[in-house]
Amino acid sequence: MRMHNPPHPGEILKGLWLAPMDVSITDAAKSIGVSRKTLSKIINKKGNVTPEMAVRLSIALGSSPESWMGHQVAYDLWKVEQHKEELNVHPMWKINELEGHAI
Repeated sequence: MRMHNPPHPGEILKGLWLAPMDVSITDAAKSIGVSRKTLSKIINKKGNVTPEMAVRLSIALGSSPESWMGHQVAYDLWKVEQHKEELNVHPMWKINELEGHAI
């Protein structure tokens, strides 16, 4: 079962890691070897955790890259599912019915 409105990975990073450790975005960015702008985008929900960023975070924080990717995928899926009716997708076994043919 999917989580209702899962947090963006940036919220998790800020709330569960950076804030409790009293680490600034600038210092965290230096630690993981990225620009402050790159990390700031993620923390402000304007950027995504990529596989490379997941590995960087896992090394710096002692977590797993899979957990960071899992947070990103959960967030992305939830966002898409809010508008899935706009995707105009139909089950393949009903294609002939949509075209007016009997199956």
